Amino acid sequence: MSGDHGDHGHGTVVDPKDLPEGSNVTLSGRVSAAEDYAGNPPEAEPFSPQQLARIDEAMMLASRSTGLRFNVYVGDLGDDPVARTGELHAGVEGAADAVLIAVSPGQRFVEVLTGHDARVRLPDRSAKLAIMSMVASFKEGDLVGGLLSGLRMLADQAGRHAPIQHVGIREQIVV
Repeated sequence: MSGDHGDHGHGTVVDPKDLPEGSNVTLSGRVSAAEDYAGNPPEAEPFSPQQLARIDEAMMLASRSTGLRFNVYVGDLGDDPVARTGELHAGVEGAADAVLIAVSPGQRFVEVLTGHDARVRLPDRSAKLAIMSMVASFKEGDLVGGLLSGLRMLADQAGRHAPIQHVGIREQIVV
């Protein structure tokens, strides 16, 4: 799933029956779609369409409020989860401003990886606090709740995105 949500213009009406598997129309009318990464073995889907919509909505809100690109990956991360998380993050458009939450329930692995620019607003300490919150939910069997909590915490820690304002420079010469 990706936090990049395209243009904000007018859309077309979509019949939910015409959507591909893994897609759902959210309450706001947006289409939420999960993406399979190549190389993942087919497994039972970990989320219902409603759960996917909730996660997608949380990513969208976090991305909009902070100006960072939030992404969530849930699945097997191979023999070297740390390296695979780095590869996934590097493949995200605008990786410098991206935040990736990678969770591999079968491997009991959770990582929050931030790009260079995102790290300024989300230091390691903030990521660790979000991971601790997520893990507490995961231990209770609440994968969705943990992801939602983590996204909210990370967005809160990153703070609001202030639009860039161009301020004129006035020079004074004191004689």
